[in-house]
Amino acid sequence: MQFIVAVDCEGVACAVGSAGGSLSGSPNFDMARRQATREADAAARGLFDAGAEQVIVWDNHGGSLNLDYDALDERCDIALGTGFAHRWPGLEAGFDGVLLVGYHAMDNSGNGVLCHSFSSATYQYMKVNGCEVGEVEIDAAMAGEQGVPLLFVAGDHQCVAEAQRFFPGIQTVTTKIAHGWNAAVSKHPRRVVQEIRQGAERAARRCGEVAPFTFDAPVQFEIRYKRLDAAQAASRGFRRGVRVDPYTVRWELARLSDWF
Repeated sequence: MQFIVAVDCEGVACAVGSAGGSLSGSPNFDMARRQATREADAAARGLFDAGAEQVIVWDNHGGSLNLDYDALDERCDIALGTGFAHRWPGLEAGFDGVLLVGYHAMDNSGNGVLCHSFSSATYQYMKVNGCEVGEVEIDAAMAGEQGVPLLFVAGDHQCVAEAQRFFPGIQTVTTKIAHGWNAAVSKHPRRVVQEIRQGAERAARRCGEVAPFTFDAPVQFEIRYKRLDAAQAASRGFRRGVRVDPYTVRWELARLSDWF
């Protein structure tokens, strides 16, 4: 069995943003990076417990240089850095599943901790075929294009609710209860690590029961920008989207990976 564990940092236990700022500028960013490493390691160990032969840990927050790689289980392979040809580096048809650790809710989720869709400074929302989506759904669909299912999601309770809405019955772990961008009641980090290891093992053992997730093609992809100049640039760039209104640009794509 082969799996990839995608690791973001906003959704891990005891991570919040600074007031009015991002996680990277928060005083507990170092804590978030350590906890992201522990949660990634726990997911990988759960997969190995279930019999995995290969687990790739993909460090995908920001510039993708966040984890303490020496602290990961030495059986892991590690995808890091930027500039990969595909959203899921190392993923090929025939992999058994992907897992999301440390993920967060989409921008318009309400009080999700650090909720956003790829850029809290640039994008207000993203829609695929008229449905608002976040990073959880887009990464699931990108794996689904290669026939690989999403098996597991860990993040705050808003992220978990979003995942359960799109993927009924998916294995999840709630790391914290979100009370706002910079506010949460978190489970103890060590308790979360235990839950993730157990949840990842359960997810791996039922991977054959889960179908890959995809959006109907052709794909109508829409972004609402937070600044007028960003929308203008998107409508005039090499992708040349259609300006729906001053802040919103829409593209018609053969498949979602034509964008990501």
